[in-house]
Amino acid sequence: MKKKSFANMPCPIALSLEHVGDWWNILILRDLSYGLCRFDEFEKSLGIAPSTLTRRLNGLIESGLVERHAYTDKPLRYDYVLTESGRDFRTVVLSLMKWGHKHFSGERSNIELFDENTGVAVDLVPTDGNTGKRINMHDHSLRYKGPSDSLSAWRLETGRPRRDAYRKTLPKPSSQPQQNHR
Repeated sequence: MKKKSFANMPCPIALSLEHVGDWWNILILRDLSYGLCRFDEFEKSLGIAPSTLTRRLNGLIESGLVERHAYTDKPLRYDYVLTESGRDFRTVVLSLMKWGHKHFSGERSNIELFDENTGVAVDLVPTDGNTGKRINMHDHSLRYKGPSDSLSAWRLETGRPRRDAYRKTLPKPSSQPQQNHR
């Protein structure tokens, strides 16, 4: 069964899913961010069939998230590395890791993000790069930055009254911006 293509949708989430929406793709990108780079390493890590892995790696290469570089020519073997676009996906992988740990894996999870310089565990939170303020549903919402297609407009406008009512039930977050420790 062929999956539906999101390539013609103007939504950035749908367009992203066109490239990474398969769970194998996300797990391969996770493994690449961990430093794995060889076909046999992905097979071992994921327990994935070689034909499926080949298709997924080729799709990630076509999408511009991964590059392959030959490390030997007899027999021909490749290292797979993240492109800039693939490296940018690491924040998504880390957000999924935090969300999955909080809601699903609990004590079964034994991996954490930590600061290499201090050794302290990182509390990964989305922040506004302009203000340092944590992104939250009370103070932040979506809007159009230009003309929108009719379906996107319908989606945001239909949900607005429920979104606004829900926002009113949320406690007001602290107004203190987060410290930027760069």
